[in-house]
Amino acid sequence: MIKSSLYGAAALMALAASTANAQEAFQLAALDEVIVEGRYLSLDKLNAVKAPTPIIDVPQSLSIISEDQIEDQSFSNIGDVLRYTPGLSISQGEGHRDAIIIRGNETTADFFIDGLRDDVQYFRPLYNLEQIEILRGSNALLFGRGGGGGVINRVTKRPDYDEAFTGLTTSVDTFGAYSVAGDINYALSDNAAFRLNAFYESLNNHRDFFDGERYAVNPTFSFQATPNTEFLLSYEYVNDDRVVDRGVPSVSVANGPDVPLEGFDSTFFGSPDENRTTLEAHIVRGRIDHSFSEFLRGNITAQYADYDKLYQNLYAAGFDAAAAMVTLDGYQDFTDRQNLIVQANLVSEFETGPFGHTILFGAEYGDQDTTNARNDNVFAVNGDDQLAIPFTDPLIIPAFAFSDPARNTASNVTFTSVYLQDQIDITDRFILVLGGRYDRFEIDANDFASAGAFSRTDEEITPRLGAIYKPASNVSFYASYSETFLPRSGDQFLSLDLDTESTRPQFFKNKEIGAKWDINPDLSFTAAIFELDRESFTSADPEDPAQIIVIDGSETKGLEIGLTGELADRWSVSAGYSYLDGEVAIVGGGGTDGNKTRQTPEHMFSMWNRFSITEKLGLGAGVTYQDSFFVREDNAVEIPSFVRVDAALYYDVSDNLRVQVNLENLLNEDYFPDAHSNDNISTGEPINARFTITARL
Repeated sequence: MIKSSLYGAAALMALAASTANAQEAFQLAALDEVIVEGRYLSLDKLNAVKAPTPIIDVPQSLSIISEDQIEDQSFSNIGDVLRYTPGLSISQGEGHRDAIIIRGNETTADFFIDGLRDDVQYFRPLYNLEQIEILRGSNALLFGRGGGGGVINRVTKRPDYDEAFTGLTTSVDTFGAYSVAGDINYALSDNAAFRLNAFYESLNNHRDFFDGERYAVNPTFSFQATPNTEFLLSYEYVNDDRVVDRGVPSVSVANGPDVPLEGFDSTFFGSPDENRTTLEAHIVRGRIDHSFSEFLRGNITAQYADYDKLYQNLYAAGFDAAAAMVTLDGYQDFTDRQNLIVQANLVSEFETGPFGHTILFGAEYGDQDTTNARNDNVFAVNGDDQLAIPFTDPLIIPAFAFSDPARNTASNVTFTSVYLQDQIDITDRFILVLGGRYDRFEIDANDFASAGAFSRTDEEITPRLGAIYKPASNVSFYASYSETFLPRSGDQFLSLDLDTESTRPQFFKNKEIGAKWDINPDLSFTAAIFELDRESFTSADPEDPAQIIVIDGSETKGLEIGLTGELADRWSVSAGYSYLDGEVAIVGGGGTDGNKTRQTPEHMFSMWNRFSITEKLGLGAGVTYQDSFFVREDNAVEIPSFVRVDAALYYDVSDNLRVQVNLENLLNEDYFPDAHSNDNISTGEPINARFTITARL
């Protein structure tokens, strides 16, 4: 199958090249419009690539989700967004955090906000975003450690100096969940502006006992001190309190892997009173942008963030259908983290002889203090953390308490980074990207439970290489190689111990070729073929999740195709397809050697269409397909494939008032969208509707 997919991609690339020369004459005139309208990942904006680079000249696969798309599809969380993004899938995250799978690699920490690390485990709201940038492939040069399969960068809204406005959005769905959001901008003077974004959401869905609420506020002040210097100050407060829901267990079937338990989509396998997570976050950010000359500009950003996180839960740890018994386990976890990150960048554009250069030079410093404690639950009837009880609906939960200390650690992580990249315009048609990053990563940790202290320092240099050929101004073919690393302490600095202290970090290496074609100023096609290799990493033992096993490495090969923009005067589309072939290797072989990587659907496809029927009336229609996948590396439980159809209807009552209804799972498909472990599998929502009113004053 991958051969036919690759042949198809090659044919599309060849079509782009053959068409390009014929189109170049009129595309040159359109190119200026493309630039003016901002088809850049970074040009006087806060975002990921840090240099003024057109999308067509970025040598890697990427997706940009605009504010309009977020509103049109009524996305409310990162999971909604990624279900319409090729090459990425959602992991359950134990019901208390964003967790994603990028090119076969799971992460809870590869999130950034305005280019700065945002790595605490929580559900990130979308109320204050200009756009979401998804960059695939290892790329330590821009982001530092982690980001093995790629990263997600959220770009926040900035104050507008030119106008005053108030935006209001309110919505309610058929489960009873509702939200209210506000966006207020005020131009204080010609060179000063203030913007306030805020939202409140009452949570509900199809699951028994699920509820909760979250709210956030984000005031931002911007001041242009001189024509060349701008100051930005932002504060965000996020509060989230919700039930932790870890879905349903799996059941055994004859002649095949286990499958999710069907027919109990709403049944809650936990304690309605004790399954809870709370988050309180304070994030303060200051930034200075300065243009030194026509050819040199820079910025410096400082961010301090304080996160206070709790989650506790009971969950299914086994299910015996024949005996009608379910085994429960549980724990309570506290995390407190303070992040201080300072990042500075200089960008210079100049020529040396016939060559043009765009130089990015940057440095980053971070200091992260984390305390984490975990208590196991103890059932009163047996004094153990696990207990098999009769399966009833709802479950009758015996008395228990989170009273058995299992972990109590504190860690301090400091990192210092320097990076340099040169984008060299060899000719009008050929571009080289050469760069490297030096990271010094230090961790000092104390395990208070075992009275042990340990530390580790890693110093790594990671390269980035890219070559871009442009047969026409609107077409590019690229090849790239990039690396990143992840310290053995993992995403959250919790797994370093005396046994793994001497083990070097794991490395990710991404090789990729691709094509980008701006078919016209409003329609773009992208294709990429890649191979991502991951070195030795650890995972929970499927037979005993409390134990850690070493996996020698993994390899993911794949193909990604995307089409975004205006297909016709009244028809816009965002479509994507990915093919992923992931495989793990075990030290010395073993039963899981050669198995599929966790939660990596082989085929994923999504398409969202927006039709403007009249000037006031619009229609949206979408479909997303996700292939079957195995939950863990043991390949013991397989989640079946599904197709979900969504729709929307929009009506502009006036220039300042819009009403819309979004229908999800229009065909009422019974499906399982994601999972965390073999007995924690999410159930998809049945057909439901969300009604939204948006006003701008």
